[in-house]
Formats: sequence, C-alpha cells, structure tokens
Amino acid sequence: MQNFSLNPIGIIKTPYLDNAPYQPVDTDEQEFYLQLKPDYVAGLKDLDSFTYIYALYFIDRLNAAPKMEVAPPWAAGQQVGLFASRSPLRPNPIGLSVVRVKEIKGNRVYTSGLDVFDNTPLLDIKPYINDLDSKCDANNGWVQNVDDDEHLALHIQGIPHDY
Repeated sequence: MQNFSLNPIGIIKTPYLDNAPYQPVDTDEQEFYLQLKPDYVAGLKDLDSFTYIYALYFIDRLNAAPKMEVAPPWAAGQQVGLFASRSPLRPNPIGLSVVRVKEIKGNRVYTSGLDVFDNTPLLDIKPYINDLDSKCDANNGWVQNVDDDEHLALHIQGIPHDY
C-alpha cells in the first residue's frame, strides 16, 4: 500500500475553540460556514440547490491514538469495535457531518450547526441526495440495545452534557 496526502480545500469556521457538540446541531443559531480557497469557488455552482451537504474534514486536534475497541460514553460501558463506533479517534482522522445549506456567498457556504472546532481543515463537500443517501431499511445496529435512551438522545442531538 502507498501513502498519500490530502490537500484542504478550505477551512471550517465555527464558534467552538475548545469544546464542540458531539453531533451537528441543526438548530444552533451561531454562525457556521465553510470557507473555500479561491481556486475551488467555481465548484460551488448549483450547490445551493441542495438542502443538505456532507462536509468532510480532517480532525486535526486529536491528542490520543486510536484503539480498535472503544466504549462509547453513552453505551453504559459496552465495548465495540472502533469501526462500529462514531469515535473521532480513527486511524485516518477524517470527519463527516451532514449539515443544512443556508446560503452561499462568494467563497463561503453558510450552514446549520457543525460539530467541529474553528479553523478545522475542510477536505471536501458533497451533496446529500435523498434518493441515494437515505436508506429506508437502515437500522441502528448494536445501538438499539443501549438502555440509557435519554443519554443517547443527548448524543444524537449533539447536546453537551456530563458523561
């Protein structure tokens, strides 16, 4: 296998400097936007025709190595494989958030709430296409067996809380 590098297409601007929600919060009224480098602005043509987009980014502020088994904080101590979790500590720290497109102005894509720190490197943007991306037979895997529904709901909604 070969090594390769990725080049950011811009940065993500959020109000979060030290603490961010666990998931994007659609109703967060603070300012969030993807700021593209000038060479990529033409790639935004017609993006505003979509309600939602995928924002892919490099999780650049991790301070621990990934483990292949993790205990999600809302799973009451249950251990699962890293790839069966949403842990940000990954072999390749690539993040993915689905966010609402509010407006596009110049090189900025204003969005609903994002779950990343300010100035996170933006790797790519892709449109969320309902008929391709929404799977009506999707399930919740092992998550459906977690007993602490209220705690899980806080994580799903991206609401900061004590573990």
